Amino acid sequence: MKLKFYSSNFSSCSESDIPGFISLDGDKGVSALKQYLVALEANLRQGNACAKDRGDVSGTGKKPYRQKGTGMARHGSKRSPIWAGGGVVFGPKPRDYSQKVNKRVKRLALMRALSDKALEGTLFVVDKLVCDKPKTKKFNILLGKAFQSGSILFVDDNFNTNFVLASRNIERVFMIDSNSLNAFDVVRHGNVVISDKAIKAMVARLTDNKE
Repeated sequence: MKLKFYSSNFSSCSESDIPGFISLDGDKGVSALKQYLVALEANLRQGNACAKDRGDVSGTGKKPYRQKGTGMARHGSKRSPIWAGGGVVFGPKPRDYSQKVNKRVKRLALMRALSDKALEGTLFVVDKLVCDKPKTKKFNILLGKAFQSGSILFVDDNFNTNFVLASRNIERVFMIDSNSLNAFDVVRHGNVVISDKAIKAMVARLTDNKE
């Protein structure tokens, strides 16, 4: 599979193959990707919603009025759910929403996400993520020519200091080191730009059957 290669200043672009780049047939990894994304969203939930049932609300347990002779419906308690200020029926209670995802499922999900990005043409490789000077305006102009729309996720082993200073104040730019990259980060950004060194190391790590 051919990927777009940019020079370090994003001025020139070409296409080239990455040896052993991830290629998944058919629907392989789709289920793992879905499982990972659902679990990640579930793990972000606080699970602290709590409603009071009829045993938790304050109020007397005395019968509001006599059973017969009033012409009104019979009632046994003011804490009943059908009374204003009464308890809630089957309301939420604090619970743990977290889901466990195995290491192999996480790896397969990341492989699928990268493979999909490559097929969409939104996965790019750059020679080196470096900047001569930490100038945000200049760097933003270069990015605008190469990526006219969408957020950009930069991935590298170790980021160059000038590159970080030049890009960190641009709203649509995000950075993450290759060891921390996950499927959610790949999916949620419009463009993924990985350094040549980082993508080769990542491919070797993801395709290692010993893990």
